[in-house]
Amino acid sequence: MKTSTFLLGLTTGAIGGMVAVLLSTPQSGKEFRSSLQTTKEDLQNRLADIKGSIENIKNEAQQTIPKVIEESKESFASWQAETAPIQENLQQEIASLQSSVEEIEKHLAEFQNRKNQKNNE
Repeated sequence: MKTSTFLLGLTTGAIGGMVAVLLSTPQSGKEFRSSLQTTKEDLQNRLADIKGSIENIKNEAQQTIPKVIEESKESFASWQAETAPIQENLQQEIASLQSSVEEIEKHLAEFQNRKNQKNNE
């Protein structure tokens, strides 16, 4: 479909809709204009309130977010400092367990060799 045809149809439909609304409105022209003006002012006031609320939220976020980030960094640093000795202890325990496993594997291999030698005799 061509863009110009679409725009022509859209414009024609919009104009037809406006004419239908104006002709079928239960109010006189003066009352309708007054009603539209009141609605417009109400919407403008609501929009201004929303803009003000958004600005307040934005300002609060600009103040709060850096504090939260800083507190999170401090909390993480504190957690790291608290867990560092535990982490070192765990690494030592793991190293000890690994050497124990290696020793057990060595003894198991020796046992298997002795068992095989006895079976061969």
